Amino acid sequence: MSKTKKHEFRPNDFVVYPAHGVGKIVNVEEQEVAGMNLELFVISFEKDKMTLRVPTHKATEVGMRSLSSPDVVAHAMKTLRGKAKVKKAMWSRRAQEYEQKINSGDLIAIAEVVRDLHRADDQREQSYSERQLYEAALERLTREIAAVAGNDEGAAAQEIDSVLVGRAAA
Repeated sequence: MSKTKKHEFRPNDFVVYPAHGVGKIVNVEEQEVAGMNLELFVISFEKDKMTLRVPTHKATEVGMRSLSSPDVVAHAMKTLRGKAKVKKAMWSRRAQEYEQKINSGDLIAIAEVVRDLHRADDQREQSYSERQLYEAALERLTREIAAVAGNDEGAAAQEIDSVLVGRAAA
């Protein structure tokens, strides 16, 4: 493998790692692992105080991707405005599906979870597990929308909240 290999990702790029959401590539380093030299992306997830090392040749295979385009963000916001689609399946089955959508790293799928689990003030209470899934999805959505727009997360959270509240009022 040549050292001059061109990567899709570079230091200082924001990327989405499916299981963890938005992180920033802080470095590309070489490390010897099991007697082999590996080139690794070093990704920092500041909010979670976590650093992840991903072999550069495995990055796309594990689902790492660039931030969504503004078009995808617009589509995610449109998805939020839609009517919640809650299947009649048992909660455990639905919870599993929501978890898979959150960990898919797909912004539209994450927006669907936020839309489906959002509760207006006048609606019934959420169970603990519903709340956990909702907050995880909302956090992923907020972080990526903020990173794409170059805004802080507070501004992105307000934008999402106004869409959700507006939908409830409609």
